[in-house]
Amino acid sequence: MGSFMVSFMDLALQEAHAAGERGEVPVGCVVVRGGAVVARAGNRTVADRDPTAHAEIIAIRQAAAALGSERLDACDLYVTLEPCAMCAGAVAFARIRRLYYGAADPKGGAVDNGVQFFASPVCHHRPEVYGGMAEAEASALLKDFFKDRR
Repeated sequence: MGSFMVSFMDLALQEAHAAGERGEVPVGCVVVRGGAVVARAGNRTVADRDPTAHAEIIAIRQAAAALGSERLDACDLYVTLEPCAMCAGAVAFARIRRLYYGAADPKGGAVDNGVQFFASPVCHHRPEVYGGMAEAEASALLKDFFKDRR
């Protein structure tokens, strides 16, 4: 894993931090193609009053619009938290090439935890998956966010 991947995860962490500042669960996502960022987003479920406004969904929508295609097969997605079932499904439908995530999510994750969506026989596309990138930073953002709300 080269240093360029860390910089993309750093951008996702910036998006997560900004989401947390807005009162959203601090999750950030970046979609990359050919070494260039094509989309970046943080959670917006509260602001948009939309339960589907997870960082991954927003970034995938932006990337598809920017590239003019619903197929993002030459793209990599960096996200600070292990995707949930909805987001894992969107990653598969978009045909994302590689998925890099930060913190594991034992309660809501669906990649290496929970339903393990990509291992399911009904999953039609499986990206390469790399978990644990910048895990300490991503976990700390989430822990601090929820600690402040308890």
